[in-house]
Amino acid sequence: MDILTEALASMRTGSPASVRTDGRAPWGLRLPPVAGAGFHVVLHGGCWVLPLEDAVSHREPIRLEEGDVIFVRDGRGHILADHPSTPAQPEDTAEFCPGTPIGTVSVGGDGARTSLLCGNYHLDQGRPHPLVGRLPALIHLSTRDGRHPELSAAVRLLGAEVENPRPGSAGIVPSLIDSLLLYILRAWLAERPAGDGAGWAAALADPVVAPALAAIHEEPSAQWTVESLAGRSGLSRAAFARRFTALVGEPPVAYLTRWRMTTAARLLRESDAPLATVAARAGYGSEFAFAKAFKREYGQAPGGYRRTARMDRAAA
Repeated sequence: MDILTEALASMRTGSPASVRTDGRAPWGLRLPPVAGAGFHVVLHGGCWVLPLEDAVSHREPIRLEEGDVIFVRDGRGHILADHPSTPAQPEDTAEFCPGTPIGTVSVGGDGARTSLLCGNYHLDQGRPHPLVGRLPALIHLSTRDGRHPELSAAVRLLGAEVENPRPGSAGIVPSLIDSLLLYILRAWLAERPAGDGAGWAAALADPVVAPALAAIHEEPSAQWTVESLAGRSGLSRAAFARRFTALVGEPPVAYLTRWRMTTAARLLRESDAPLATVAARAGYGSEFAFAKAFKREYGQAPGGYRRTARMDRAAA
């Protein structure tokens, strides 16, 4: 079970989009918060990222050079500019190529040029998967000097499609943006310090916790207990529970419940499966027990959640 892919898919609420941003000094863009996550890739030139005061406290401006990638975990507002002192203007609506998720923005004067590839992912930040929720607010990666070649290749492919949309781009671009997100997170996981024994980077590689996570993701409907999950690792119940909680951030049963509800919410959003089927897939023997548990987690009944999700999709 690819837990990283599953965790991201469980949060997705819409299709991603990408914008080619061209700035000529002096230029500055104030980007408002978005419901999801975002990224910027410097294709040419360089710029600065300035977290807004009400978004990331006490965070210094970050210099981006050609080939750099920055990932904004929760879509918080920030500023892109040629220099930290340049006044920023609100971003105008991007001009999108008809029928595609590809847009363009031009800003600034007549000085040095910077070209960026910017994008966003519509993710449910109300109930983020802990793998995503515990990421740094900003992830800064470099693809210079041959670092992260797969990420660099994905950037080049996406940049080519955005620069020159052709037949098929409407289907290619969302897939490339999804792939880019996975490459960003894979690169970040690879850059974790050797011996870092905490967090999801360690959990996904841990010989005890990783198999338990995979079992929960593969069969959320199974009647897992702490004992049965611990039995897969060869540890005692107490030792397994301590190790799981330390790395994942919550106890095994709490994570199992979270993933069951996440699985159910995804089925309600993306399928027409009857509630009895959704309940069974989430490990509940009756619709009543499932509905009660779901309302406790999401604040509304399963049917209401499904209707709201459909209206949100229609309005998007």
